[in-house]
Amino acid sequence: MASLLPTELAAAVPQPKSNAPASLTKKVDTVLGIAAWAGTAAGVAGVLITGAMMAISLKRGESSEHMGRLGMVLGGCVLVATAGPLVSFVFA
Repeated sequence: MASLLPTELAAAVPQPKSNAPASLTKKVDTVLGIAAWAGTAAGVAGVLITGAMMAISLKRGESSEHMGRLGMVLGGCVLVATAGPLVSFVFA
């Protein structure tokens, strides 16, 4: 049995063409753009709200688990920011 080189394996992978209608593609791009904008706005609002809660808790002398909450908000921001490039990398 002959061994295949990596370039020979990659050459056999089919590359299908997109058959989506242009009007549908434009509408989907608009919806995804709005969703990305809303996700970014929600991330900024989450960071601002968490920061305000941290300041209020510090003034009152209460200790709270705001750092964990801030970590979750920042993780969501990273997920929203990298969703588009990751999908483009995988499917392009």
